[in-house]
Amino acid sequence: MRAGVITFPGSNCDRDAAVALERAGASVTRLWHGEPELPPLDLIVLPGGFTYGDYLRCGAIAARAPVMREVVRRAEAGVPVLGICNGFQILAEIGLLPGALIRNADLKFVCRTVGLEVATTRSAFTRGYAPGATIRLWVAHHDGNYVLDDDELKRVLDEDRVAFRYRDNPNGSRADIAGVLGAGRNVLGIMPHPERSADPMLGSTDGAALFQGLVEGLGRS
Repeated sequence: MRAGVITFPGSNCDRDAAVALERAGASVTRLWHGEPELPPLDLIVLPGGFTYGDYLRCGAIAARAPVMREVVRRAEAGVPVLGICNGFQILAEIGLLPGALIRNADLKFVCRTVGLEVATTRSAFTRGYAPGATIRLWVAHHDGNYVLDDDELKRVLDEDRVAFRYRDNPNGSRADIAGVLGAGRNVLGIMPHPERSADPMLGSTDGAALFQGLVEGLGRS
């Protein structure tokens, strides 16, 4: 399985995501945000971090990077795209996911492990988990409060597109949504960090099943 991890100025989890994917069996290519073209890929990853220092809005400048035009084109053609934390914010800014990420409800940066419910297994990203399973992943964000209007929320719920829900909501996200799928189910934005919970040395391996499921579902290469 060929995965590409895109690095932007301010990314800080790009290597972590690449390592987690390689341990799951993927062949990983590191990519730069300024490149207008992408090689053939089975998966595109937008990692966590603080692109461009989170100026304007988190992810707002990164969403205009040259590479993002090709990311949108690939996503619309069905290529899976995973956005983690800041990557989630970028996907919302570019319009591949509904809603927006705003300041946490208590206006404080949160950095700790949180409990999550696997809300659906009907996606390449969640196929490695049991339905309704409880897992623990790290969060580290100041702008993780996921908001969307009533019509968008109804659509997301009706279409079974909530991938993960917080058991103990750390940021005020509507309907406890921690991860959401795009309309085509091939785009996932997730605020917690599965790549930071994919190695016993980090205290948890609950995130490893996400990467393993992707590799097994999309094929090895």
